[in-house]
Amino acid sequence: MLAPLAALGRGTLAALAGLGHVVLFALSTIQHMLTPPFYAKELAQASLMIGYFSLPVVGLTALFTGGALALQIYSGGARFNAEAVVPTIVAIGMVRELGPVLGGLMVAARVASSIAAEIGTMKVTEQIDALVTLSTHPMKYLTVPRVLAATLTVPVLVAVGDSIGIFGGYLVGTGRLGFNSAAYLTNTMQFLEFWDIASGLVKGAVFGFLIALMGCYYGMNSGRGAQGVGAATKSAVVAASVLILASNYVLTEVFFAA
Repeated sequence: MLAPLAALGRGTLAALAGLGHVVLFALSTIQHMLTPPFYAKELAQASLMIGYFSLPVVGLTALFTGGALALQIYSGGARFNAEAVVPTIVAIGMVRELGPVLGGLMVAARVASSIAAEIGTMKVTEQIDALVTLSTHPMKYLTVPRVLAATLTVPVLVAVGDSIGIFGGYLVGTGRLGFNSAAYLTNTMQFLEFWDIASGLVKGAVFGFLIALMGCYYGMNSGRGAQGVGAATKSAVVAASVLILASNYVLTEVFFAA
């Protein structure tokens, strides 16, 4: 009779232990961010890899999302004679929620897996041990540049994705749904507020931190061999995606709760 409870207890304790390890890893990363030495070259390379090379997938995702959102809102609004709200809802929906969340998930799929695989392979081939032998702290050289680069570049990706998503809604609205171009742009700009945009950028920074943190954490704790690296890569993407969705709810509650 006690076997199910024992199994539940073991699972709970393992989950709490894992959460504790992640929190300690995050605190250690932040501590190393604030103390020298700093590796500017690694930061620049990580920014290029995370930011610039993620632009195509983020841009395409935002473009089609904005267009689909315009079609859905027009179709739903037609039931209540509220088709005119399409520009406003597309803009607010993109900058508050869909831009940061979908952009974060796309970056997580691309970047968290890449970081985990790269660092996991370095661990398997004992390159991390070589860094220690050369008196180079692995967290300062591997983790800090990637986490800092993601924290700085993902908000930029979110801003670009928001703009492209709104443009996608504009193309569908004017080309497919018959909206006047000037009126569409006026409605878009009239109802957008500064905090709508700023909240999405803050979310982007938080998501970027979590994405790179999970990639580095699972890479550093990768098992040996190809199977261990593959498991670390999978776990990094899953953990980053779940944390993005969970933190998005928390931040939305903080920013927009009545």
